[in-house]
Amino acid sequence: MALAGLAGFVVLFGGRLNSFWIILAPVIFAVYQIPAVVIFALWKKRLRKSIAVLEDSPEPAQDETEDGPLAAG
Repeated sequence: MALAGLAGFVVLFGGRLNSFWIILAPVIFAVYQIPAVVIFALWKKRLRKSIAVLEDSPEPAQDETEDGPLAAG
């Protein structure tokens, strides 16, 4: 997504750069990166949430096997 923002910036402003655009370029570039930052933040939030769900799941007791607690005997 960040590469798409960079490509969009180059396509729109690459051919017409002058001193005004060079000064304004960091601001424009930052605005084009906003969608990538939002998507990354949402992905990171979902990842943290899924890790929290996995950590909260109950673990089986040490003496239990996959077949059940009395399967060893």
